Amino acid sequence: MKTAHPVTTVDGDAELAARLRLAVNRLARRLRHQGETGISPSQLSALATVDRSGPMTLGDLAAVEQVRPPSMTRIVSRLEGGGLVDRQASEQDRRVARVRVTAAGRQLLQRSRTRKDAYLARRLQTLDAADRALMGEAVAVLERILERGE
Repeated sequence: MKTAHPVTTVDGDAELAARLRLAVNRLARRLRHQGETGISPSQLSALATVDRSGPMTLGDLAAVEQVRPPSMTRIVSRLEGGGLVDRQASEQDRRVARVRVTAAGRQLLQRSRTRKDAYLARRLQTLDAADRALMGEAVAVLERILERGE
């Protein structure tokens, strides 16, 4: 179903922003459900960050994830208990440990990503060619918005 929503004013921009926020939040919720991993969203986010960035200290991970260090300690302890990460002591300072993703952690991330991608692909297949092309353009616009930062 195509609905035209022209946006040409500041009020229109605010309305578009509200609709976009709602749609993105609903999509994120559905994707979390599709990629069910058995771990919390915070744990999944931390695991994905370590996977993407490589081994890192708890303090660095807490800063990237924008949580307090005690919260990150609990998150990593749960991930470690599940065999998804391990801690590797620093060669230079044995008091410092870096968190790294295990093979099981990488498998969990891949399985989650595959499920989410498959869900989106199925949903996209329900669109006609013009709407799929429009989605491609919309994704490009969203990527540009995100590249600009805050």
